[in-house]
Amino acid sequence: MLVRTRHDDIPARSLNASGPLPVGVEVLSLAQLRERDGGPERPVRSDLHHLLTLSSGSLWHSVDFTDYALRPGSWLWARPGQVQQWSKLEGAEGTLVRFEGGFLDPDTAIGVCADDPHAPVLRNPSAEDHAIIRVAASQLQWEFGATERLPLDTRLQVLRHLLAVLLLRIAALPAEGGSGSEPGEIYLAFRDAVERDFAGSRRLADYAAALAYSPRTLSRSTLAAVGMPAKEFIDRRVVLEAKRLLASSDLSAARIGARLGFSSATNFSKYFHKYTGMTPGGFRVSVLN
Repeated sequence: MLVRTRHDDIPARSLNASGPLPVGVEVLSLAQLRERDGGPERPVRSDLHHLLTLSSGSLWHSVDFTDYALRPGSWLWARPGQVQQWSKLEGAEGTLVRFEGGFLDPDTAIGVCADDPHAPVLRNPSAEDHAIIRVAASQLQWEFGATERLPLDTRLQVLRHLLAVLLLRIAALPAEGGSGSEPGEIYLAFRDAVERDFAGSRRLADYAAALAYSPRTLSRSTLAAVGMPAKEFIDRRVVLEAKRLLASSDLSAARIGARLGFSSATNFSKYFHKYTGMTPGGFRVSVLN
């Protein structure tokens, strides 16, 4: 039987680790971020959305252990639960928008797929789109700084609407390196089931039984959508969660293995080494140093 994954006792870490945002959204320049946090360089796993764009310079930013090259006009969207690692911020200027998922109105959240952990991370707009999005971002940043001009309730409504405009514009952009084709229904159902239950089972047969498809049908769907068999898709999701926990928490490798359904620390270590070529401890050292 598949069981829902739980992460309730793992503290999410934000840039300033100060708890919820006072008004649900925060807009910072990279200069303010450098001054406040010194330019965070260690892995961060947050329960907030992070939108990052540059106005000048260049920046490498890692999301879930994939490096993305940002240039002026690029928009990077890291979602709650993903692990980010910043490069040095010197020589880059831009804007960081952080917001809580619950700050969005439900229609906007659905329209921009805010809860989709598989949504594209990086988008590079055309010159025309860039000009429109820059105006939307500038208006949001200006209103966020205008703290004494409106009553709080009105200010929150304004910020919520302006954030919605910005997100809808960004979500409509083509994904960096995307194929443009829509994934099939079978793949989407399987992907969602794996996202819910990867810690409960790594067996393809369990997902096939739960979804009423054959293992072969599931593998055909994942091969068509992402170019890998269904069992590999499951294993990659398990390894990703292991990496996230190793990089962003103080949990021991044994406890992480137990959370991911392994019967022993040895079995977890062998599994992790098979897919990464590293021991859990070696991986943790590599991302923290």
